[in-house]
Amino acid sequence: MMKLLRKPISLFLFSCIVSIGTLLLYNIPFFSYVAENTNAQAGGKVLLLTSLVVIMLVANFMMTYLVMYLMRMVGRILLAVLSIINATAVYFIFTYNVIIDSTTIGNVFNTKYSEASGFFSWSLWLFIFVCGILPALYCLLQPVAMGKAKTLAISCGGSLATILAVAMLNISQTLWIGQHDTELGGLLQPWSYLINTCRIASSKKGKQAQEIKLPDGTISDNEKAVVVLVIGESARKANFQLYGYPRETNPLLSAQPDLKVYQANSCATYTTAGTKAILEPKNSDDLYELLPNYAFRTGVDVAWRTSNWGEPPIHIDEYLSKKQLAAIYPDEDSHYDGILFAGLRQRIETSKKNKVLIILHTSTSHGPKYADKYPREFEVFKPVATNVEESEKDLSLLVNAYDNTILYTDFLLNGLIDTLRSMDQWHSAMIFISDHGESLGENKIFMHGLPMKLAPKVQYEIPMLVWTSKDFRTYRSDLPAVLEQHYVFHSVLNLLSIQSPAYDESFDIFE
Repeated sequence: MMKLLRKPISLFLFSCIVSIGTLLLYNIPFFSYVAENTNAQAGGKVLLLTSLVVIMLVANFMMTYLVMYLMRMVGRILLAVLSIINATAVYFIFTYNVIIDSTTIGNVFNTKYSEASGFFSWSLWLFIFVCGILPALYCLLQPVAMGKAKTLAISCGGSLATILAVAMLNISQTLWIGQHDTELGGLLQPWSYLINTCRIASSKKGKQAQEIKLPDGTISDNEKAVVVLVIGESARKANFQLYGYPRETNPLLSAQPDLKVYQANSCATYTTAGTKAILEPKNSDDLYELLPNYAFRTGVDVAWRTSNWGEPPIHIDEYLSKKQLAAIYPDEDSHYDGILFAGLRQRIETSKKNKVLIILHTSTSHGPKYADKYPREFEVFKPVATNVEESEKDLSLLVNAYDNTILYTDFLLNGLIDTLRSMDQWHSAMIFISDHGESLGENKIFMHGLPMKLAPKVQYEIPMLVWTSKDFRTYRSDLPAVLEQHYVFHSVLNLLSIQSPAYDESFDIFE
């Protein structure tokens, strides 16, 4: 091997080797998808697959040739880095059945190390070493004779002509490719993450710098009222006993009187967009003034407690992370979401205002290590998988761990309701709604984040639970069968007696 690496080869041959390696190592999922989903007859299928192979080989050849000739050592480093990223992307495609689209790339940029480390495993490192690091070393060490600019022009010109000619042969497949563009683009390496990273960067650059302010509101009475909004993380409706799940994952909430259970869908399958939808007045790509910011500006005492991330911009005085809460409540176990609920009664009763909004952003049911999200006394369903990979041969282990997170959520919400019920001097309400759902291996899909048009219903069918103290508000009886996340914004305005032009009665669950 070392003798081979000491012998220079032409840039043409080097580019051919890299292109073939890219196809074989990183694009098997792409061609598997095409073969399984094309509606062409046998001859048409062979032509389409052959054409895509040719286009991919030529496109990667041209990219390698240009990068190496124009960038030299920087080009080598770039190809090496792409090899490692390609291997990582393909591992997650194989293991979690994800698609590397703009949503996935956005989630990557919003992920903290504490969450990302949950995916680390020996199989991941081995895969990256074999399929990423070894090819990267080849790109770095193989001597290459660059050749002349004339050869570059001929090679790249011929590549473009070949791509165009083959594409014209498959003009009849344009409609099918357009229908499956998300899946095809998300499986094509390295173009999937390169293009979608540019899209995310461009989108962030073009976003407005400030929220669109909502019309001023006023508080219409002086009655003491508190609303605690709990934003659940990755809690799917399908595993809640309250929605007919056969396991007793909600033994305490099932016994709570006056608890309302609503059918609801999320507006997205990832945290940033799902949380934004809960807090905004309507579904929009624009950034409108969010519920905590608007309530705070209107004169409500607002507190945000979080063990999560990927949140939209929150502009209030009291924003507390789990680490900050641990310093305030040193006797509480800060490893779990129970820390978010610590001292709530005292926090409410010592408020200097009559209207209080507390938002708790949990992370209880976020994977892949569901078994790390709850204290051991809540490990009722056994045995459990410590991560997604362990469950691939037996999905019940993963479901057990996930169900324990729902059981822990049941305990936390039940305790919150009991606390609010005991506060006789206050009208009180609790709203629990999830940012999105979760896949637990159904059809070999795990976790969340698929585009809405591809996502299974378990990734967007979410729980929405509401409790109010006696004689606080009257529930509407004419609501649609399935609610949207935007009902939270307008219902909370009602509960806090905020009169505002931004309020929409049709999105209020109360009279």
